Amino acid sequence: MGGQRNDEGLSSGPPEGVRMKANGFYEEVIVAGFGGQGIILAGRLLAQTAMKAGKEVTYMPAYGPEMRGGTANSMVVIADEPIASPLVSKPNSLIGMNEASVNKFAPRVKGGGLVIMNSSLIDSEPEVEETTDVLAVPADEIAVELGSQKCANMVAMGAYLQKRGLFGADSAAACLADVLAARYHKTLPMNSEALRRGAEFAKTHS
Repeated sequence: MGGQRNDEGLSSGPPEGVRMKANGFYEEVIVAGFGGQGIILAGRLLAQTAMKAGKEVTYMPAYGPEMRGGTANSMVVIADEPIASPLVSKPNSLIGMNEASVNKFAPRVKGGGLVIMNSSLIDSEPEVEETTDVLAVPADEIAVELGSQKCANMVAMGAYLQKRGLFGADSAAACLADVLAARYHKTLPMNSEALRRGAEFAKTHS
């Protein structure tokens, strides 16, 4: 892996031999929810998947005053060219896992962008521009069907990957072992299936 990772974030350029594209792909994503929903893990997985695909990546996690129950979000920027800043103020896409996060970040999503929202915990319609695509995913319900509500983050991530068409759910699943601590590797099959189920939901509900 060509990048470096530390407690503050993660960044990487493409591997040697990958050709840079002028005015190429550029995607800013915010993954947001409350502590305990695996928000930081989801952001790290997206960043890792993009790195392995040879993209330029920045990743910046942010925690609220309390780790569990407080707010959390991950800012991920994916591009073909070097990225000037890891900060995301107006994302192209939002993965919102609870209502407070969708209320906060959805209005910032650029027109023509994408909002994936966890309809298990969100009843209201998000405030977005008319051209923004919104997909309501019952992430918690699907996760429970798979065996644990804790993999709802992977369901939402799978739906995002399917809708955006950046990388397949299988590509993300292949990176899970890189971002999950070894003691959690027993959950790899369930999390991999959650990614695929989220992608399948997005494919059939678009």
